[in-house]
Amino acid sequence: MLQQSDKDFTLEQVVGTGTFGMVHLATDNRTKEKVAIKKVYQDRRYKNREHLIIQELNHPCVVMLRHSFFTPGENPQDVYLNLVMEYVPETLSKMIRQIRKQKQTIPFPQLKLYSYQMLRALLYLQAIGICHRDIKPQNILINLETNVLKICDFGSAKRLVVGEPNIAYICSRYYRAPELIFGATDYTTQIDMWSIGCVIVEMIILEPIFPGESAQDQLLQIIKILGTPTQEVIKQMNPAKAEIKLPIIKGNPWSKVLAKFKPDLLFLDLISQMLTYSPKTRIQPIDALLHPFFDDLRKEEFAKSNIKSPNLFDFNKQELSIRPEINSKLIPKWYSKLNT
Repeated sequence: MLQQSDKDFTLEQVVGTGTFGMVHLATDNRTKEKVAIKKVYQDRRYKNREHLIIQELNHPCVVMLRHSFFTPGENPQDVYLNLVMEYVPETLSKMIRQIRKQKQTIPFPQLKLYSYQMLRALLYLQAIGICHRDIKPQNILINLETNVLKICDFGSAKRLVVGEPNIAYICSRYYRAPELIFGATDYTTQIDMWSIGCVIVEMIILEPIFPGESAQDQLLQIIKILGTPTQEVIKQMNPAKAEIKLPIIKGNPWSKVLAKFKPDLLFLDLISQMLTYSPKTRIQPIDALLHPFFDDLRKEEFAKSNIKSPNLFDFNKQELSIRPEINSKLIPKWYSKLNT
C-alpha cells in the first residue's frame, strides 16, 4: 500500500457523516481519480477493526480500500485514521428516496441485478467469516450508469468466532434480525441475510418494511407480518428467551402484504425464505443466488440485452469454496465457454 498523506488529496464536499466521523469526496492529486476518504478518530491503545477487515477485502461487490494514512488532530495527542476508498456516486437510500418522490418504481431487471450483487457480497463475506452487521440502503453504493453495486461501511463489521460472544445491540433497527432483538450473542452471518431481505423488499415498496419505533415495536412490526414465533423457534433464536410470553398474532402471507405491488411469485418465494425467524431455516447466500428468481440473469440473452450489467459470474476462490459440488450451477455454461 502506497504511503500517502493528506497533501496527496484535495478534499471536496462531505458525502457522509456518522458517530464515527465523516466521509469526504476527494481527488487524488497524483492520479486525478475521485476517491472517498473516511476519517475516524484512532484510539492509540487499539487497532482499528474496520481497517483490519477492509484491508483484506477483495470482491467486486464490496467497496475497496485504496490507501490509508494517519493525520494529527487539533490536540497533539489525537490521531485520525484516514481510509481512502474507491468512490461510487450513489447510495441505494438516495436512489429509493428519489424514485419515491418521482412516484416511479425500480425496474425489475435492476432490482434483480442489485439483489444478486448484494447476495454475492454476502456469500463472499460468509466465506471469509466476516459479518457486516449494518446492512441498510445507506451502506449500499450504486453506480446508476453501470448498475454496479457495492456494500460499504465496515465500521460495525466483525470476524465471527464460534464460541466467542458478540454484542446483540448492533445493526440499524429497521434491518435488525429477530435473533438480535431477542438478545442472541452467538449469532451468525445470517443476520446479514435478514437485513438484505429487508432491503430487497424496500426496493419494491420504497420504504422500510419493518419501521419499528423501538426495539419492542420493531419486534411487533415483524410479528404483524410473520406471526408470533413458536417457543421452539424462539429457542432457535436465543435459548435464554424460550420462556418469553408474546401476544399471539396470526401472520400474513407476503402475497397479501405486498398485494398492491403485484410482485412476482418467485420474488415472494425468495423473500419468504430470507425473512424467517430462525437463522437455521433462513436461506443461505449460495441457495439464494441459485433461486429461480435470478434465472433470467443467467441467460445469455440477458448478457446481450441493452441493460447495463456488471460481470455477475466472476466468482472468486472463496465464494467457490462454500459448496464446490454446485459451482457448475452458479456459473452458466455460455459464460464458462467464453472464459476458458
